[in-house]
Amino acid sequence: MQERNSATKLSEEVRSLELEKYLLQLEVDGLTVVPPEVHNFGMDRIDQMSALILEYAEAMTGTKFTLKDGPLSKLIFPEVKAGLGGQVPKDKSPGQFLIQQLGRKHRVFRDLAINPVALELIRCLIGRKVTRFSSHNSFVKWQGDWGYGPSLGMHADQTAMPLPWGRSALNANTNWCLTDYTKEGGSFAYVPGSHRFGTPAQYPQAVEKAVPIEARKGSLIVFHGATWHGAFPREIPGMRLSVANYYRHVGIQSQEDINGTFPRELADDCDEPELFRQLCGFNDAFPYAEPNQPVPQTA
Repeated sequence: MQERNSATKLSEEVRSLELEKYLLQLEVDGLTVVPPEVHNFGMDRIDQMSALILEYAEAMTGTKFTLKDGPLSKLIFPEVKAGLGGQVPKDKSPGQFLIQQLGRKHRVFRDLAINPVALELIRCLIGRKVTRFSSHNSFVKWQGDWGYGPSLGMHADQTAMPLPWGRSALNANTNWCLTDYTKEGGSFAYVPGSHRFGTPAQYPQAVEKAVPIEARKGSLIVFHGATWHGAFPREIPGMRLSVANYYRHVGIQSQEDINGTFPRELADDCDEPELFRQLCGFNDAFPYAEPNQPVPQTA
């Protein structure tokens, strides 16, 4: 066993956390599903996050949400705003929206972002010393007329980066299932092996080859930034809740301005403050706000 691990250069963290099979699936398929008993974040905290997200959703929209029924009042998007799949047609009602900047809202979301299992798999994709946060968000989804639409929102997260893409991920993502994922319930969709194509999602192939990720509540989905993915529409009552903790290579711009605007005192309020601050990039050399190189002076 030691010879095999040494030959494949598995990290001590991968071995101690017993993540070999999940890392292999990431290599082959570009995505893996980690069950709750492996990541050990705790179902009590999964339930806590669900309750918090329902509270935030009510505060943002003005209507109460329940996991059984979704929003208890009709919702519309303002005409000036676009939905996740583009501008929502006037005769359609929204079926999802995004709650952003979760890391600022409650410690449980900061602890989730540095979960050892999730972070180790992400670092294997991006690189141990160069992994940074990009954003911390929640997808709130229910049975509505309009979500991603017929395209399923299929895309690769690193699409903005110029081609060709290399083997290492320029960014990588986690999707924490706070509710059960089923296809009829609007589950995650992806194309197995698409991270090896090295291109943005191509249509109609991306939709035709998309398969559902059906996973039980508490599961962790991890995937490569080049993997083609999206989501199926929700066809049944109730809600699908998730937390998307998105990571990047240090050389890639973040979605959320974490380095510039994240409150430093909140970074200290988590399971591992030093690690959290590193992933925020607080001490990175770039981007610099003032000259940071020595200038010679007259002797």
